[in-house]
Amino acid sequence: MPLCARMETSVTKLKITAAQMVANARARIKEIETNDLIKMIEDPEVVIVDIRDIRERQRGHIPGSAHAPRGMIEFWVDPDSPYHKEIFSQDKTFVFHCASGWRSAITVATLQDMGFEAAHLREGFSTWTDHSGPVEVPKPRD
Repeated sequence: MPLCARMETSVTKLKITAAQMVANARARIKEIETNDLIKMIEDPEVVIVDIRDIRERQRGHIPGSAHAPRGMIEFWVDPDSPYHKEIFSQDKTFVFHCASGWRSAITVATLQDMGFEAAHLREGFSTWTDHSGPVEVPKPRD
C-alpha cells in the first residue's frame, strides 16, 4: 500500500487539541492585558520576552524586548542547561509574548511547571499597535 494511502486511512485522533492546550494553560497562568504591559514597558524590573520567530520579530517588536525563540526557551531558562542565558537568572518580572497569545500561554505554563514564574501578554503582539504600543522596526541589513 502506498504511503499516501496509509496516511489517508490512518488519521490519528488527538488526545488534546492545540486550542485545548492553550485554554488549559490560560486557566492556570497570569495573563497581562495589552494596555497594562504598555504601562510597564519602561519598568526596569520587567523583562519582556518575544518568543516569535525571527522573521516575525523583524517586522516589528516591542522596544527593549529580549528575543528567545520558542524552540529554545526551556533550555535558555534552565540554569543547569548548557544553553542557559543569564538574562533569565535575574530577579525580575518576566512577561512572554508571541503574535496571538497561544504560543506564549503554552510557554509560560511549561516554564511554570519547571518552577520559573512568568506571565504572558494575553492577546499577543497582534493587538499591540491597536492599543498605541510602541514598535521598533529593525533596519534592513545591507
